[in-house]
This record gives sequence, C-alpha cells and structure tokens, in this order.
Amino acid sequence: MFGKLLPREGNFFEMFNQHADRIVEAARAFEQLVGNYNDLHLREQYNRDVDNAERAADRVTHDVNRLIHKTFITPIDREQIHKLINTMDDVADLIQDSAETMALYDVRHMTEEIMRLTALSTKCCERVKDAVKFLGKVSEPATAEAALKTCEEIDRLESDADRVLRSAMSKLFREEPDVREVIKLKAIYELLERITDKCEDVANVIEGIVLENS
Repeated sequence: MFGKLLPREGNFFEMFNQHADRIVEAARAFEQLVGNYNDLHLREQYNRDVDNAERAADRVTHDVNRLIHKTFITPIDREQIHKLINTMDDVADLIQDSAETMALYDVRHMTEEIMRLTALSTKCCERVKDAVKFLGKVSEPATAEAALKTCEEIDRLESDADRVLRSAMSKLFREEPDVREVIKLKAIYELLERITDKCEDVANVIEGIVLENS
C-alpha cells in the first residue's frame, strides 16, 4: 500500500529526449556561429542561441536530478539515470565553453580544422540524440541492436575527431609562427575534440543501460 502512494517511474525517457534536443540545438547553433564567424551580428546571434540551449539543458538536468529523489520506482537504475543526464549535460557545457573561449581569446578567423572538428561534434551530438530515443524501448531486441549500432557510430566519429586533432596540432606547430595564435587555436581544437570525447562517454553509458535492460 505504501508503494502505491509514491510516484513511480516518472517521465525520465522524455526528459532525456528533451535534453538531447537541446544538445543538438546548441551544436547546430555553434556550427552556424563557426560558418558565419566573419559576420559579427550573426556571430552574436548564434552565441546567444548556444547560451539559450545550454541553459535549457541545465534546467532539464536539474529537473531529472530532482525527480530521481522523488520517484519511488525508476524505469532504470538511479545511478544510470544520474550518470546519463549529467554526462549529457557535460556535452552542452563543452559546446558553450567552446563558443565562450573563441570570444574570450578573440579568435579572428576560423581554420579548416575548426570547421572539420565542429562538423564532427555536431554529427556526434545528432547521433547521441538518436541513441537516446531508443532508450524507452530497449527491451525490444531490434531497438536494443539499433541503439548499440548508433553508439558504435559515435565511437567512430570520436576516432575521426582524434585524427583531425592530431593533424591539426601537427600543422599548427609546424606552420603557425605567432605563439599567441598557437595557444589560442590549441585550446579551441582541444575543446572541440572534447565534445566528441564526451559524446563517446554518453554512448558508453547508453551501451551499459541497453546491455543491462535488453
């Protein structure tokens, strides 16, 4: 009788989806920021879009963490819920950090490597969104398999970003004579690659959830 009086399950899967939507919004806004960097008005607009998406993601994270403590029976392990939503929030934070760092360091132009890493990070975020959508039905074998394949794709994209980063660093240290530019671009490259790293972390959490619940 006591258990029946307490909230059950909550709406965790829908909240995961909402957060994933905000991650993709932030990633796409950041990609537009990079693509329109020479237009100061558009750059400021897309910076605001990144900030708005990150703040919205923070609100979802707060709501999920609060709901964990109010829900008697959760659909998956509480620790998995906590780890997933907070790792996802790290992705949104890193996107915002990348945009802020560009402004703080007064980066004057976008390099080919920034554009490539940005595109890969956006693809990773989109695949995270796809993987998260499967979580509510991972008891179905076909859905579980699709989720695991999506996580494998995130791993491949992260490996691609690793290779771009190594190439970018090599080129930077060989060809850039201005030490200040080296410092700026190195920081940006590493931040962008960390977005894909963190997406891979999300994929690893999702894989664990799928394997334990399918």
